[in-house]
Amino acid sequence: MTIIHISTKQSWRGGEQQIAYLISELKKEGVDQIVMTPNNSKLSVFCKDAGIQVCGFSKYSGINIPAAIKLKKLCKSYEQPLIHAHDSHAHTTAFLSSILAGNKTPQIISRRVDFPVHKNLFSRKKYNSPHIKRILCVSEKIKEVTSPSIRNTNVLKVVYSGIDLDRFKECHDKKILRNLFKIPEENTIIGNVAALAPHKDYFTFVDTAAEILKKHPETTFLIIGQGSEKQKIAEYIFEKGLQNALIFTGFRTDIPDILPELDIYLMTSETEGLGTSILDAYACEVPVVATRAGGIPEIVTHEKTGLLAEVKNPVQLANNVIRLIEDETLKNNLVKEAKKEILNFTRQQTARKTMEEYKQVISETY
Repeated sequence: MTIIHISTKQSWRGGEQQIAYLISELKKEGVDQIVMTPNNSKLSVFCKDAGIQVCGFSKYSGINIPAAIKLKKLCKSYEQPLIHAHDSHAHTTAFLSSILAGNKTPQIISRRVDFPVHKNLFSRKKYNSPHIKRILCVSEKIKEVTSPSIRNTNVLKVVYSGIDLDRFKECHDKKILRNLFKIPEENTIIGNVAALAPHKDYFTFVDTAAEILKKHPETTFLIIGQGSEKQKIAEYIFEKGLQNALIFTGFRTDIPDILPELDIYLMTSETEGLGTSILDAYACEVPVVATRAGGIPEIVTHEKTGLLAEVKNPVQLANNVIRLIEDETLKNNLVKEAKKEILNFTRQQTARKTMEEYKQVISETY
């Protein structure tokens, strides 16, 4: 068995981190694998540093016929190959390889987004290719929204994303951001770690901050990340006169060191596949307030491991945050239960369950 992973992203976000965890765990188990990814992508750099074989290709937008042909040739080089496509364009590449180059290699598709499959003819055919043996959904919610578009729903399986608990072994408040941004010692710090992208709905984050500040003015909000929405969010903060209370930290590589500084983790996403940054907060003993978007309720149990609110409801979100500011017992209980919950969402668990699906596909196909 040889796993041929395909990832078409140049950048490094949550999906690429999950691929890195998976291929690293598979390497420990001696699994033969190769990663097909654009030349000089962040993932290709990671793989080369980790001693994992890479097959590079030129990045095209959308349909990449040369990559599809290259994939067919790659598959012919191995006995019992499996294709694992980790994003939508990777899935397209695998599909084109089958219909244009006659590549009959069994395919495994990762599905991380919580919106339905597009209804156009190409998408319908792509998701119902006879070569697809598994569609691995990162939450039950994604399985639910994907299911209506899939003729053979037996291919749909749930494999939760996981985190690396070892990253958080030395987890304690080092006051890095408090000192950097001169945040007063008495201020409560509330923050989120995410790309500044539309689906993260930072406008609701800002509205929630405005509600919290009415009752707790000694609060500072940290927006940890970067992305295309930064300018729009900054303008919205200025319109609401909150520029002294909300701070953009930019992209940070020291998340295990800075996350423990947060008193509360606030996620206001409109859509979310699973929300693994919440698991990072759990590991750092930071209590969580989040929306009921996508797969979030599968990792946050309301009143047990965190507090949930409806999507785009800043008043409800703010009330939940205020409860945690004012109720230390509740806060401690949530943290205690969350620490237990993360044991179900580790990188090792994700790799083990993925490997089980690989083996099943091999036994069914070859």
